Amino acid sequence: MVIPLYREKEYFGGMKNWIARILVSALAVLITTYLLKGVTRVEIWDAIVIALVLSFLNAFLKPVLVILTIPATVLSLGLFLLVINACIILVADAMLDRFEVANFWWALLFSLILSFLNAILERIFGTNQEPR
Repeated sequence: MVIPLYREKEYFGGMKNWIARILVSALAVLITTYLLKGVTRVEIWDAIVIALVLSFLNAFLKPVLVILTIPATVLSLGLFLLVINACIILVADAMLDRFEVANFWWALLFSLILSFLNAILERIFGTNQEPR
């Protein structure tokens, strides 16, 4: 009897889910850039790159910022997390040439609308569920 080191279905199912979530997030980025005047409009390939960059920033930079700002988050009853999200958008703006956000307030509005659209689109496309 051969015991596999990993389950192929679970491994590739997770990768497919991640790719689907990136594409849904790219669609949300595309829609959000067309809704807001203070953010440059992007094409689909740029939106995919922005979604990838935001995914990695949320995975690696955001936890560090959340830990460092626990006192401010507690004092503001969690509202400071919105500031962290806007800062993540501004970092992505600094990293990417074709993505520009006018100022902090546009970044804050961009992050709010992007989160809202991501939730709706993930619910529609079913990418918010874990693979079986």
